[in-house]
Amino acid sequence: MVYTHLGAGAYICGEESALLESLEGKLGQPRVRPPFPAQKGGGLYGEPTVVNNVETLTNVPWIVVNGATAYKAINGNEQSPGTKIFCLSGHVNKPGNYELPMGVTFRELIYEHGGGITNGKKIKAILPSGGSGPILNATDEVLDTKLTYEDVVKVGSMLGSASVIVMDEDTDITWVAAKITKFFKHESCGKCTPCREGTGWLWRMMERMVEGRAVVSDIDLMLDVASRIEGHTICALGDAAAWPVQGLVRHFRPEIERRIAEFSRRAA
Repeated sequence: MVYTHLGAGAYICGEESALLESLEGKLGQPRVRPPFPAQKGGGLYGEPTVVNNVETLTNVPWIVVNGATAYKAINGNEQSPGTKIFCLSGHVNKPGNYELPMGVTFRELIYEHGGGITNGKKIKAILPSGGSGPILNATDEVLDTKLTYEDVVKVGSMLGSASVIVMDEDTDITWVAAKITKFFKHESCGKCTPCREGTGWLWRMMERMVEGRAVVSDIDLMLDVASRIEGHTICALGDAAAWPVQGLVRHFRPEIERRIAEFSRRAA
């Protein structure tokens, strides 16, 4: 028997235990573990439950018919085998969903499949996993990075669900990070204090950074706030809120400092 359950569109319900809470008619908030969903008492209505992404399930029939060895042979990668659906968006000529062998590079995805950057502009930055991962500076090293779970980590971000957002040379990265922090503030379920309070702090600080209405030491204060969210919450939403800010400062700090300096000159 298969039942379809219509969700309420909450981002937090992408976390497996919050999803189970929602299915049971409760608030979509992550559960404290153990017990884990696959254990007695931790799953749906207290029964052991395995939660899988739809993309994972769509690979199962092919693997059942052809075998796990054949699936791994698609790209020969033991840690990140098979294919992945890359959702390519942003400043590219051909945005869309591309199912490709894992291990293609950012450069191949963006320029061969995505048709390159719109209006012939240069690429500036990449969000490899949508808003929920560190922003990367689109250097040659990054562009030639293989799109596998382990390789993207090596350049300072994460592949996640592979929602690759491309930004061109004219993009205001500080504005982008501010919009992302506003999203996570809105989507935080409020159960964990570091996330509930910290996402609000990050958003308000990022709004000031966009205006330039800050001092340079505020950048380090913002990083400190992000570090107090990361790794201190029940689920990964807190981490996801902190990472884009950390990526912004790591790769684009001069842009923030220049904005602060310009605001100070105007105010003088």
